[in-house]
Order: sequence, then C-alpha cells, then structure tokens
Amino acid sequence: MSESSHSFQDEVLAELGEDRLAEIAALAGTDTAGARALVDGSVAELSGELRQAAAEPGSADEVKAAVDEVTSEEPPLQGVASFGGLAAGGLMAGVLTKLARPAANAVAKRTGLPPATMNRAVDLLVPVVLAVLTRRATARKGGGGLGDLLGGGKK
Repeated sequence: MSESSHSFQDEVLAELGEDRLAEIAALAGTDTAGARALVDGSVAELSGELRQAAAEPGSADEVKAAVDEVTSEEPPLQGVASFGGLAAGGLMAGVLTKLARPAANAVAKRTGLPPATMNRAVDLLVPVVLAVLTRRATARKGGGGLGDLLGGGKK
C-alpha cells in the first residue's frame, strides 16, 4: 500500500470540502451521500482515463511530461506561459482537462445522469484532482511516477 492509508478518492473528497460537495449534490439532484459516491466514481474514472492515456503511444509522452512536471522539484510555469491550460496548472491541468469529457461521459452512461450534468461535476473536480496530485508529489519529494501519485491498483 502507499505511504498514506487514505485512497486517492478519499483525499479528493477531503480536498473538495463540504461546500463543493453540496454543489455537486445539488447539480446531480442527490444528497451528500449520493454526491460522495458520484465523486468517488468520477475520480476513479478520471484516474483510469489518466492511466490509459499513459499506456497509449499517442498520449504517453504528454502524460509522462505532465507527471514529470508535477513531481519535479521546480515549480511549474505560471499563467499564460504554461502549456497545460488552467492558469498555473501546467501540463497536468491540460491532460486532466482533455480526459475530463471521456470520464464524465462514462460516469453519465453508468449512472443515467445527463452528460451535461456530469461534465459540469467533473469540471469541478479537475482542479481538486490536480491539487491532490501536486500535494502527493510534493510529499514524495520528486520521486515516483503516475502509479505512485494515484496509489496502488485500480479501484
């Protein structure tokens, strides 16, 4: 098991906080327990999409560069100078943003929720997932790869 007894999904839920969890619950028309399950499934799907992208020849280099950036000792480029998209998010923000739609669509299909609702929910999760990845990378002092950042095997 990883250094932490908390799963990646648990850390995202903790980082998300009650206010944003309530926002997702309202968006999905459910209670906080339903929102927690939705977040857990969405984070698992997004993590799976990230692992899959890392394994595919067409996107592996981009994912590796994003992981290297997150795990490096150097802070990422900021603002418009970054290649990744979200301001100050760097490459990993761009990778997560690209993977958000396929993850949201998969969760929408599985849950029966409208794709637009799931797109919005996953959009709310992307900066939180990025924050947790960055915190995990910082805690590891630049070591490890994607598997270390996301935790053990697929959930």
